[in-house]
Amino acid sequence: MAAGKTAITLLWGERTAPKRGPKPTLSVDTIAAAGIEIADADGLAAVTMHQVAERLGVTKMALYRYVPGKVELVALMIDLALGQPPRLDAATGWRSKLDTWARQMFDRFQAHPWTLEATVGARAIGPNELGWMEAATAALTGTGLAGPEILDTAATLTGHVRMIAQQVAAAPAGAPEQAMSDTIGALLAGREDRFPTLATALAAPTGKDQAFDFGLRCILDGVELLIARLN
Repeated sequence: MAAGKTAITLLWGERTAPKRGPKPTLSVDTIAAAGIEIADADGLAAVTMHQVAERLGVTKMALYRYVPGKVELVALMIDLALGQPPRLDAATGWRSKLDTWARQMFDRFQAHPWTLEATVGARAIGPNELGWMEAATAALTGTGLAGPEILDTAATLTGHVRMIAQQVAAAPAGAPEQAMSDTIGALLAGREDRFPTLATALAAPTGKDQAFDFGLRCILDGVELLIARLN
């Protein structure tokens, strides 16, 4: 709990350099950026205060003057890696805005796969991450949806983005649908009579992986129908 409060302070409070000791040579953002580099290359588990200090060429104790521990470090890394939410002003209409929002969130998760693991459970949330939610809710303002429906739409889109990003991160060569088709196809071989509809569906020609686009379109279609009923 104490670590969570400290992380909130670092994320939302004024970031001032330590007043004691030698002249500061680091910053909270510099430390978080070093952690991101390690996590991007070797995963979240590889991020330790020791590894970050070594990458920055300082002692581990020097880091503690800025960041108390790994909990706070990861919270800072998440907010810096996700970055500021996309500007949706150029998009016309709520649907176009949410489409852009979802695709850019997907890109962030792909650029930093470790954020999928880091952004679960109760934790400190920073201004950038909250800004993403603000952008999604703002896109739906004025559509006639109630507050809970707006929040549920944002949560549903986020869940879809996360699910596909996780599959892409885990699949060979980033092709989850092909990997799944190959796995199921191998299991069905010689068993087509037992699973006839699945075998027929799997045998149909497909293009490139389209789960992200298909799911996003279905979600937005459903929201569009709901909005139409309300107006």
